[in-house]
Amino acid sequence: MAKVQVWVYRRTRGRLGGTWRIAAGFRKPAPVLLLEHRGRKSGRLYTTPLLYMADGPDTVVVASQGGLPKNPQWYLNLRSHPDTHIQIRAERRPVRARTADPQERSRLWPLLLEVYADFELYQSWAEREIPVVVLQPRADE
Repeated sequence: MAKVQVWVYRRTRGRLGGTWRIAAGFRKPAPVLLLEHRGRKSGRLYTTPLLYMADGPDTVVVASQGGLPKNPQWYLNLRSHPDTHIQIRAERRPVRARTADPQERSRLWPLLLEVYADFELYQSWAEREIPVVVLQPRADE
């Protein structure tokens, strides 16, 4: 399903697929971006749709994977290759990814729950602390 969402998002410049309207998103739609990430083993380029929020000039995403036990592949890939791109609507932006430190995560987590309340449910299911990822703007190469 993610491949279809990426295709539609790109073709419509985020007009379709640019909001998540499932589960908690049904009551309060959450914004969606496209995250590019390079496979840490394969070197292949992937694109994943993710919910996000803005935090000043930064963009913040959550490596929840629906509360599954392991971190998502895109998160592991970003740890190996942090320089990447995101697309928000029609705009493609160069970013550098980093995991929020504990103090920053504690500030961002309640704000993320305002964007998508089910992150709290996912955290209750996971035996891991769900990483919060800060995507900082960078000058394009």
